[in-house]
Amino acid sequence: MNKKILALFLALAVSASAFGQANISPAKAQTKKVILLGGVVHTGNGQVINNGYVVFEKGKITGVGDATTVRFATNDGEMINVNGKHVYPGFIAPVNTLGLVEYESIKATLDFQEIGNLNPHIRSLVAYNTDSKVPATLRSNGVLMAQIRPSGGAISGSSSIVQLDAWNWEDAAVKTDDGMHVNWPTTPRFRGFARPGFSAESMAERTQAAILELNSFFAEAKAYNEGAKPAETNTRMAAMAKLFKGEQKLYISANTQKDIVAAVNFAKKFNITPIIIGGSEAYLITDFLKQNNVPVIVNQPHSLPSSVDDDVNMPYKNTAILYNAGVTVAVSINDFWQQRNLPFMAGTVATWGLDKEKALQTITLNTAKILGIDKTTGSLEVGKDATLFISTGDALDMKTNKVEKAFIQGRDINLDNLHKQLDKKFSDKYTIK
Repeated sequence: MNKKILALFLALAVSASAFGQANISPAKAQTKKVILLGGVVHTGNGQVINNGYVVFEKGKITGVGDATTVRFATNDGEMINVNGKHVYPGFIAPVNTLGLVEYESIKATLDFQEIGNLNPHIRSLVAYNTDSKVPATLRSNGVLMAQIRPSGGAISGSSSIVQLDAWNWEDAAVKTDDGMHVNWPTTPRFRGFARPGFSAESMAERTQAAILELNSFFAEAKAYNEGAKPAETNTRMAAMAKLFKGEQKLYISANTQKDIVAAVNFAKKFNITPIIIGGSEAYLITDFLKQNNVPVIVNQPHSLPSSVDDDVNMPYKNTAILYNAGVTVAVSINDFWQQRNLPFMAGTVATWGLDKEKALQTITLNTAKILGIDKTTGSLEVGKDATLFISTGDALDMKTNKVEKAFIQGRDINLDNLHKQLDKKFSDKYTIK
């Protein structure tokens, strides 16, 4: 009986896997020059060319400019007429678990968190699943790159940056182990009565103890990596080496102004400039952030205020306040399954204090600068990777974002995905005659 049940379970698993995967192969390397001619080119650095061109060859951009000032021979390469359409740099989704989760209800598909509180040795990249059906849905909205990170614990581990069209994680990697991720210990805000044993005082004590543990670990790791090499390697301590050498960035998740200030001062003590993730109250301390040159990755502009005293629209305004104050700011969105909506988060902040091109920067060039990949991507400039897409309308607007064609490092990628396949399947089935 047990064997029959096992056989049935395996059959169902195989069936579910076959149903759950869109049959899409990664694109082959670019073999001929491509010329996009006549569209509205949004360079990602604030510039808009209303009748522009973009030329790329061997995966790199070789020309960007005003189409009225140049002529191209018809045999000069593959000419794509984008007249009346929009050309954008590929959007970049920071701090998420894309490719580390497939089915939230099936534990075997969850690779975003390890047991334990201090896990600097964990590397998200080696768990990244290029066969996941989710990245293809992002590409269809212009999100072509992502920073995948582990989560959980005080120190979660290292993130990496990937492009979303690859056979395996080695091919996907754009920047390996770019940053170490820390969740700053936070004292919960109590509204009403607290449960026994969870008083404000007891929780504050636990938070302080967690901060002391974090301080102690960082101090020990710094001494370990700067001293003589021991006979036996401590994997956790050794994993912090790149951080102290300045080869890796420190991403700290913190939201309240008190926690942000504490986190920044903590990092400064170890000669590290942090990047704040979340920052729901960052708008209250813009001068502090600017003086300390601290970037902020704002999380989930479509959310409720963090405090009952806040303006109900503050989550929408936060990004613009930071940007206009001179803080380098990017926009992110929660989890893995929501990432396709990233452009619409930028669209929201564009209506609450930023113009469209500045809002665009929060998911392109600004994100690239924060992640340390702006020399190769994030904007449409000569010498950078040809990671870009063509949309028939405004890509930050849910109603008009329609990606017709996309390229990653010059490769013409397949924009099919499981959602499109299911839509076609059932649209054909239920066609009204």
